[in-house]
Amino acid sequence: MSEKDDGKVRLDKWLWAARFFKTRALAKAAIEGGKVHCQGERCKPGKEPKVGETFTIRAGFDERTVVVKGLSAVRRGAPEAQLLYEETADSLARREQAAAMRKAGTLGLQTDGRPSKKQRRQLHHFRDFEG
Repeated sequence: MSEKDDGKVRLDKWLWAARFFKTRALAKAAIEGGKVHCQGERCKPGKEPKVGETFTIRAGFDERTVVVKGLSAVRRGAPEAQLLYEETADSLARREQAAAMRKAGTLGLQTDGRPSKKQRRQLHHFRDFEG
């Protein structure tokens, strides 16, 4: 699938071509920020992914674990981009469960609104007592 003869492609370019990020700059920033791991290790934007390698990619609330199935340095349509990788079943199940929890609202803290004057005093007392 690669346009190059030698079959080598940079990781940031591959992530962009596989449509994980909208721009190469965002892909590079994510890699440098530790959001992309290869076999459990942080990697660099210039790393050359190989077919069969496993990458963990965090973007927003989602964390995907994908296995590289093909290499490409050219960004094409989504159906072709999905042929470049395969998401593991465990990763897919975790993402669906997390999405269901977010939708149900069980992930965030539920409150009754603003604290009352008494509750504010208690919070200030607790904060002053700790610090």
